[in-house]
Amino acid sequence: MLLATVAQPAQAAEPDTSGVARKLQKTMAALKFGEVLDTEPPTSTMATKSASVDVDPEKKLAGRDRAPRLKAAATAAATQIHQQPNVDVTVLELDGKGRPVSSGTVVTSPTYKNGVIVPVDRNFHTTAVRYRHWDTTLWNTDNGQGDTDVVPGRENAPIDFMSPYPASTLKLLVGFGVLQLVDKGTITLDDTYAYQPTQASSLCGDATTDTVRNYFDRMITVSDNGSTCALIKLLNDKGAIDGLNQTFQDIGLETLQLKDTNPANGGNWTSGINMSSLDTAKLLALVNGVSGTAWTAPNGKAVTSDVLSRSSREFFLKELGEQGWNNVLSTTNYCGYTYPAAGMPQRIAQRWIGPDGTVTVNDDPTDGKYLYPVQPCQDAAQVTFAHKTGLSENAVSDAGIVKSLPGKPNRHYIIAAFSNLGYRYIDPNRQDVQPSVNRTEKFALLGRTMDAYEAAH
Repeated sequence: MLLATVAQPAQAAEPDTSGVARKLQKTMAALKFGEVLDTEPPTSTMATKSASVDVDPEKKLAGRDRAPRLKAAATAAATQIHQQPNVDVTVLELDGKGRPVSSGTVVTSPTYKNGVIVPVDRNFHTTAVRYRHWDTTLWNTDNGQGDTDVVPGRENAPIDFMSPYPASTLKLLVGFGVLQLVDKGTITLDDTYAYQPTQASSLCGDATTDTVRNYFDRMITVSDNGSTCALIKLLNDKGAIDGLNQTFQDIGLETLQLKDTNPANGGNWTSGINMSSLDTAKLLALVNGVSGTAWTAPNGKAVTSDVLSRSSREFFLKELGEQGWNNVLSTTNYCGYTYPAAGMPQRIAQRWIGPDGTVTVNDDPTDGKYLYPVQPCQDAAQVTFAHKTGLSENAVSDAGIVKSLPGKPNRHYIIAAFSNLGYRYIDPNRQDVQPSVNRTEKFALLGRTMDAYEAAH
């Protein structure tokens, strides 16, 4: 039997039946994602483009979190998106020991305009969705329908959904794979790795040499693509990619796939990479730490947080907690701005705050230099958010672990959101601020609304 809000494994507490799935569906419907504007409206010529990946996938499909400034002509020519976007969101509620107690997953698409709740079983697993690999051309021209299955054997699933490309949130998969190599003793975080690509890549850049620790830090906190390419190449060098993908299968996270990357440079981040919001949230639950069995995988395996050592999990959480790009579900970087809307009330890492009280990410004076002091929002913060964002032309994502600050209303949950509303799409009420907000503020409103719900429940 499949349920929207479910009991968890037998060793955990009774389930919370507060209706997080219903609240999430209601919230997503009210946000009206279908009202955003498209700066590149599809034309008949789009049907002639490649049906497998985006044109120039290194630039358009690959993850990046710094948004290029849209040209005035493109903004002026923007029209309402021609169909309901694909959005995939999960809220996974945790008890005091980190164990999942209830969940809500909702997807929208041209087929599911008002959002449909994804049913899950007692292990927070679903077979009710036929997930398809992302394809922007098919989304533009074929009513949002994909044609390549992510997980085999789902042909008769009641929900048919093309998973949005994860953009830079894919770096969670890379980080997990690297830390598994650390736990096996294959590498250490303080090893020096000479990244020497044997094939040029506009995504990855030139040869570099640094420690694994420093590559990891830049991959997670500032979403540096060159560092990510280095670590993906390291995984390929160690023959670890297939094992990583098999691990995801073995622990019941079948939609998490890091496939078809280029061993020569660690690039080629195209549609072979997939993440669903539900499986991403469950992966983060393991990173966060679960007492005892988190769930039982379809193969009968009892899944625990031992998939990573305690030290690796603590390192991963520290890096996620120092995320620099707080601009999707949370928008504390934009404290003091009238646009975008305030997201969840997150306290951000001190490392990005300068002597003048403003945030600068990655020492970037164009994309990462914010104008106003953030201390008012730091003082009003109620939660920490250990997360990873992603942004490309046709994707925006954010996924992380939310915990209450001392003395604040208690909440402990994971939220993961993926959509095709990348920097190609803008809000009708968009304001030209610096750094440019080339992503919809609707996800900030989503983050704030669901956090308020969790605080009250």
